[in-house]
Amino acid sequence: MITMYIDGGSRGNPGPAGYGVRIEAADGTVVERLSGSVGIATNNVAEYRGLVAALQWAAAHGHTHVQVRSDSELLVRQMKGEYRVKNAGLQALHTEARALMGRIGHVIFEHVRRELNRDADRLANEAMDAAAGAG
Repeated sequence: MITMYIDGGSRGNPGPAGYGVRIEAADGTVVERLSGSVGIATNNVAEYRGLVAALQWAAAHGHTHVQVRSDSELLVRQMKGEYRVKNAGLQALHTEARALMGRIGHVIFEHVRRELNRDADRLANEAMDAAAGAG
């Protein structure tokens, strides 16, 4: 099983936004780091963009057991089906993430404290800086 730490953020909410992903093998070795700017968006959109990027990576690399860790309680609870996705801006991203989960097979979501998500947070901040510079 691989573990994917995801984070997203926005300066201004909405504002220049980005995501970061740290992917670890079962032994804790970092396999990949992903990041990207998403233009002007909200924190929640950036979080979902990070999730989609992580799940796309996992599906493309043939992983069938994935653990996703995020400090976004909203995202985790929505992906577990505990909260409905009411925001129209998140519905398409949620649907895309669910479809990717179907391709992967077994995906577990876990809410973690911010301090356990530092690398993904750093990557997201670098992407936000890039988005702010481009805007």
